Amino acid sequence: MYSVILVEDDSTQRGILKTMINSIDESIKIYEADSESVALEIIKNSDINMFFIDIGLKESSGLDLAMDIRGIPKYEFREIVFLTTHVEYMLQAFKQTHCYDYILKPYSKDDVQSMLNKLIGKDINNLSNEIGDLSRELVIRIRTGVFIRVKIHDILFIEVKGRDCEVNTISQVYTYSNISLKKILGLIDCEHIVQSHKSFAVNKNYIFKVERLDSRLSTIYFSKHSKTALLGYKFKNNIISEFKQVGRYYVK
Repeated sequence: MYSVILVEDDSTQRGILKTMINSIDESIKIYEADSESVALEIIKNSDINMFFIDIGLKESSGLDLAMDIRGIPKYEFREIVFLTTHVEYMLQAFKQTHCYDYILKPYSKDDVQSMLNKLIGKDINNLSNEIGDLSRELVIRIRTGVFIRVKIHDILFIEVKGRDCEVNTISQVYTYSNISLKKILGLIDCEHIVQSHKSFAVNKNYIFKVERLDSRLSTIYFSKHSKTALLGYKFKNNIISEFKQVGRYYVK
């Protein structure tokens, strides 16, 4: 279930925002807090997808609360939207907490709903896609008349071996006979599995280190697995930019 928290010490203002969010999707779980301490208790014991924080809480700063949220690993990149009457505070907020946007008080219903539709709609679609990826399967022809199914989510990397492709999963290795890397990627059709080399495609979710071998080639290491894959210079942009954003290791 998608969830948001409204951290606002004015109950009337909280009620307005809650009504607006409910008008978009009644299935969204809405938590409410009127102080930093109450908010942190909820945040630490729940899984919050988006934060709406009054930057001028009466007993503390919403900016301090946002900094505390960013210090919790699972919330490092979740969307924070500040509620404020003071635009001049926003530059500091953007720099320190990487918040997504702010809402000015008094609220404009059209502006707020437009932003919420964009943000919440995007996140719900992403969550739905992730759930879909967990259940999707790839049917592998290991030899004539013999097929097996593997979860696409479990694929670590794929390596070209002659006319075949070797599919390395979390638990086993399967050889898909007589298929090209381009064709197997088309069958998988998953944004997390991308080509990294003329002979390799990798699941970005399992990478924990990329180590450069020379000016044109790097080695890709996977979490809790000894096997490695290759990253070619031509495909570097498929991996490195997103890889750096999530704070894993890129060794030059």
